[in-house]
Amino acid sequence: RYMWVTKKGAFCVGPLCLYCIYIYGVAVPSEVPHVLTDLLSTLCHLQVLNPFYIFQVFSIILWMSDRYYYYAACILFISLISISISLYEIRKQSTTLRNMARLVVTVTVQRDTGEEENVSSEELVPGDCLLIPPEGLMLPCDAALLVGECMVNESMLTGESIPVMKTPLPVGEDTYSPDFHRRHTLFCGTQVIQAKGRRQGSRGGLAVVTRTGFFTAKGSLINSILYPQPISFRFYQDALKFLLILGILALAGTIYSIVVLSMSKLLVRALDIVTIVVPPALPAAMTTGTIYAQSRLKKSGVFCISPPRINVCGKVSVFCFDKTGTLTEEGLDVWGIMEGSGSGFAELVPDPRLLPPGPLLSALASCHSVALLEGQLLGDPLELKMIESTGWVRVSSGCPGNSFGNVRVLAVMRPPASELQPAGIVGNPPGEWLQRFPFSSSLQRMSVVTVGLGGSNALVFLKGAPEMVASLCVKDSVPAQFSDTLRHFASEGFRVLALAYKPLNESCVKTIERGTVESSLRFLGLLVMKNQVKPESAGVIGTLKQAHLRTVMVTGDNILTAVNVARTCGMMQSEERVIYVHATPPGNHSQPTLRFHLGESSRAAEQDGLTQVSTCYRCMVRYSYHLAINGKSFSVLCEYFPEYLPKVLMRGTVYARMAPEQKTQLVKELQKLNYRVGMCGDGANDCGALRAADVGVSLSEAEASVASPFTSKTNNISCVPLLIREGRCALVTSFSLFKYMALYSLIQFCSVLILYTVSTNLSDLQFLFFDLVLVTSLAIVMGRGGPSSELHPQRPPASLLSLQVFASLLLHCLLLVLIQVFALLITRTQNWYIPLNTTVSGAGNLPNLEDTSIFAVSGFQYIIMAVVVTKGYPYRKPLYTNVLFVVVLLALFGVMSWLVLYPGLIMKQLLQLHDIEDMDYKLLLVALAALNFFICYLLEVEYHEHCSTLGCTIQYEECNLQISMYSSIAAITEPLWVQSRLYSLSHPMLPG
Repeated sequence: RYMWVTKKGAFCVGPLCLYCIYIYGVAVPSEVPHVLTDLLSTLCHLQVLNPFYIFQVFSIILWMSDRYYYYAACILFISLISISISLYEIRKQSTTLRNMARLVVTVTVQRDTGEEENVSSEELVPGDCLLIPPEGLMLPCDAALLVGECMVNESMLTGESIPVMKTPLPVGEDTYSPDFHRRHTLFCGTQVIQAKGRRQGSRGGLAVVTRTGFFTAKGSLINSILYPQPISFRFYQDALKFLLILGILALAGTIYSIVVLSMSKLLVRALDIVTIVVPPALPAAMTTGTIYAQSRLKKSGVFCISPPRINVCGKVSVFCFDKTGTLTEEGLDVWGIMEGSGSGFAELVPDPRLLPPGPLLSALASCHSVALLEGQLLGDPLELKMIESTGWVRVSSGCPGNSFGNVRVLAVMRPPASELQPAGIVGNPPGEWLQRFPFSSSLQRMSVVTVGLGGSNALVFLKGAPEMVASLCVKDSVPAQFSDTLRHFASEGFRVLALAYKPLNESCVKTIERGTVESSLRFLGLLVMKNQVKPESAGVIGTLKQAHLRTVMVTGDNILTAVNVARTCGMMQSEERVIYVHATPPGNHSQPTLRFHLGESSRAAEQDGLTQVSTCYRCMVRYSYHLAINGKSFSVLCEYFPEYLPKVLMRGTVYARMAPEQKTQLVKELQKLNYRVGMCGDGANDCGALRAADVGVSLSEAEASVASPFTSKTNNISCVPLLIREGRCALVTSFSLFKYMALYSLIQFCSVLILYTVSTNLSDLQFLFFDLVLVTSLAIVMGRGGPSSELHPQRPPASLLSLQVFASLLLHCLLLVLIQVFALLITRTQNWYIPLNTTVSGAGNLPNLEDTSIFAVSGFQYIIMAVVVTKGYPYRKPLYTNVLFVVVLLALFGVMSWLVLYPGLIMKQLLQLHDIEDMDYKLLLVALAALNFFICYLLEVEYHEHCSTLGCTIQYEECNLQISMYSSIAAITEPLWVQSRLYSLSHPMLPG
C-alpha cells in the first residue's frame, strides 16, 4: 500500500503517490507489487468510486429492475459523459502541472576532491556543491549561495518581476534558515540571470544544495496547488446537512410506501423513493451559477483557479489592501534631498544633481542593488529613480589592479560628464563596489562598501527606514528635529529613506561582517519621494464603504505615510480621528505596556499616561475613530495582550511596517473573529496573506499567482467590487438553484406518494420529461443572469438551515401538496371519472385519470417554482434581462399548456396520458396552476422582504456576541478603552 517517493521525502499511499509519480516522474520500484502505474486507470478508479456516481449506479440498477429503461439509459449516458469530461479536465490539469513542476537540467557539481562533474539535476542531494555559471541557469533545487553574487528573477515564486540580487551567506554562528537568509538563498524554479565570482579570475558562483523535491520553495507551491487550503464555508456545510435531512425524509417516505404498497413490488418502490428525494443532478446544478460567474470574470480580465471561492466572495466583510503597487503607483518620483547633521537639517534640494560634492551624493549614487545586464539597468524602481536623479552611470567592473588584493570589484559608479553637470557644480570622483549587504525586510536596510578608483578612501554607505538608520548612527550626528521632520513628511504622504556613512579601515574589507559595517555611522540626510495614489483607488474604496464593507491597509511602509494614503483613498474621512496603538515588550525592569494616543498631537506618545487615557477616551466617546498600529506593536499585542487583540482588530484600519508573516497572521486573526477576509496585493510580501485569505486577489500575472484564487490583468483594485458583485450573484444563484432542486425533489416526492396511495405511478417517459426537459433545462439557464451594477449594503444569506429557509420551503411544499391533492379530488368528482383498476399497481396501471391530473399540475409546478425562487434585486439583474431563461420559460410553459389542453395522439401514447375531452376541466387545472403561482410568488416576496429587514439585525447581533465572548472586551456599541499594564483608570465604562 505504501511506497517511498524520494522527491517528496516520505512514504505515500497508493493513489497519492501515483499522482506524485506522474507529476515528478519518480520511478516505481519493481519490487513493489500490485501498483497501478497507469495514471488514467487510477483516475478512472477514483472517479467511479466517487459517492455521487456510486449512488447513480445504484439508482440505474433500481430503475432498470422497475422497467424504466429509457430513463435509466439517459441517466447512464449523461453520467458517462460527465465522467469523461471530468477525467479529461483532470488529465489536462495534471499534464499542465507536470510541465510546470518537472525541471530536469544538466548541472555541474564540485566534489570534495575539487573535481567538477556534470550530472542530471535529478541526482542532486542536499550537501552537493553546485556551480552557478556566469550566464545563469534555472535552479532545479534550493541552495545557499556561498561564493559570488547572483542576479535572480524570482517572479515564479513571488510575483515580483524585478530581479533580486543574491549575496553570499555571511560567516557566523547562526543556524541557516531559508526564510531568514532569503537574500542568500537560491530557490528552485527561479532563473539566475547572471552570476559573478567574488575573486579575480573566478567564474560564476558556488552554492550548496539545501532542499530538493517537495521540500523546495517550488515544491511547496506545487503542494499548495495539489492540496489547497480547505474552504470552510457555511453554504457548502449546510448543503451536506440539508441532503441528510432529505435522506431522513426519504426514509419516512419509504416507511409510508411499505404501509400502502403491495408486497410484490414493495422493495423496489420503497427504494425508488430515495432516488426521488435526493436529486442526482443537485451537485451539477449548484455549480452552474459559479461557472457562469467564472466565465464573466474571465471576460473582465479576472482569472479564477478555485471556482468554489467565487461563492465565498459574496460573504466578504473586510478587504485588506497592500499599499505600494496596489493602492498607489508602483513607481516613485524623487521629491527632494534634505541634508542633515547634528546641527540640524538644511533646506530641501529638489534635484540631487544640485548637491555639492560629498558623501551624501556618493551615497545616493552607490547605495543600491541595481544590476547591469546587456547594457540595461535592472532593479527596484525606487533605486532606479534614485540613480536616475543623480545622473550617475553604472559600469560593470573596475580596474583589476586595485590595492585590495584578489577581492573582485563588483561594479563602478561614474558621475555624469562635466558638460552634463549643472553650472558651478563639480562632480564626485567615481566609486568602486567591493562589498554589498542587500536589503532585508526584517532589517529594514541595506549597505555597500566602496572605495575610490585606485583603492583609496574606503567608505560604508547605508540606506533604509529612517527610524532604523537613525538608531545605527552616533547620536551627535542625528539632527534634533529628526522626529518632527520625519513626521511632517510622512503625514503628507511622502516615502522617506535615510542615508548614513562612515569611513572604513581598508585592511579589513575582505573579512568584515555586516554587524560591524552597519554600526557607529554618521547621519547624512533624507531622501524624500512621492508615491502617487492610483486614480481608481479612491472610487473603489468609496464603493466598498457604501456597501458597508470594511477596508484595511496592510503595508510595510511608515505608519504616518500609510495613514495619509488611507485618508487620500477615503478609508478615513477628514473628520474621523486616528488613534495610534503603541505596545512595548517587557524589559529587564519593566512590564509590557499597551498605550493609545491621538494622532493629532505630535507629542502625544510622551504625555503622561493617565492624561493620555482620558483624552483618548473623550475622543472615542465623541468622535468616530480608527486605530493604526505598526508591526512591532502588533507582535507585542499578539504575544502579551491577546485579550485586547480582538477589539484592536475590530477598529484597526492601518497596519504599517508589517512583515510578510505578520500580514498572514493578521488575516488569520481576522478570520478567528468570523470575518470573511479578502486580500489584494501585487508582490512577494503578499503571497502568504493571499493564500491565507478567504478571497485572495493578485494583481501580478507571474507564476506565483497560481497560489492565489484570483488573478487580475488590470493593475488596480477596480476588480474588487466586480469580484464581490459576481460572488454575491453566484451565491444567490447557488442558493436559488439549491432551493429549486429541493422543491423539484419534494414536488416529485409528493406526486409519487399520492400516486402510490391510489396504486399507480408516473410513467418512464413522464419521469424523463420532468427531469430532463423541464428541470434540467431550467436549472442550466437559470444561473445566466448577471450581477447587479451596484453593491448593496447588506450581504446575501449563506445558511440553508436557517428558520427562514425552512419556513419558506415548508410553506411552499404544503401549498404544492394541497394543489396536487385538490387536483386529484376535482378529478374524482367529475361525472365522467372512471376509477382505476386496483388489481394492477405502478406504471402497469397507466394511462389513468389520477396520473394525468397529477402530471398536468406538477408539470406547471416545476416551471412555477423556477420563477418564484429566481431572485433578482439587489444582487442580480432583473429576471427579464436573462433572455435565454425567459425564452426557455415561455417555451416550456407553451409545451405544458399544449400537453394539458391539446395533446396530440402521439404524445398521449408516448407519455401514457389519459384522453380527456372536457375543456372546462383542463382550463380548471391551468387556473389551479396559476393560483399556485400567484400564492407562491407573494409568499416568496414577503419572505424576501422579511429576511432583508431581519438580516442586518442578525448579522449585528452575531458579531456583537462574538466580541462579547472575550471577557475583557466591551460590546461593539461601547467605545474602545485604553489600558496599560502600568496603570489603570477607573471609569464606569472602562474595565478597571
